[in-house]
Amino acid sequence: MTRTRHITPRFQLRLVADKDVVLGPGKADLLEAIERTGSIASASRELGMSYKKGWQLIDTMNRHLPTPVIETRSGGNQRGGACLTPLGQEILRRYRALQERLSPQHCREAQELLALVEATPEASS
Repeated sequence: MTRTRHITPRFQLRLVADKDVVLGPGKADLLEAIERTGSIASASRELGMSYKKGWQLIDTMNRHLPTPVIETRSGGNQRGGACLTPLGQEILRRYRALQERLSPQHCREAQELLALVEATPEASS
């Protein structure tokens, strides 16, 4: 599972299945970057990861979903590229909507839970 380190407590929404993170902040960022750039290589570069790592993240999503999240076209710089499939667009939209709804700016329970964590002695060390 992905390990992260943050100076201040925060929420990170992840959908997990078996031992895999099917969708989380990094995968959502990758889908957005593919949508924006039209390329897995460009999207991966933009996010500071290798092309291989980008494909691994896509493959993890695809293994747990009924259809692929991206569609690729071969042909290099002239005609090639990638775009989100309707499912890829839908999971990205739903993930971002859920992320927004559960954010401390919009969810009182999230604010209260973070306040409890921030109030503990270990959280400030």
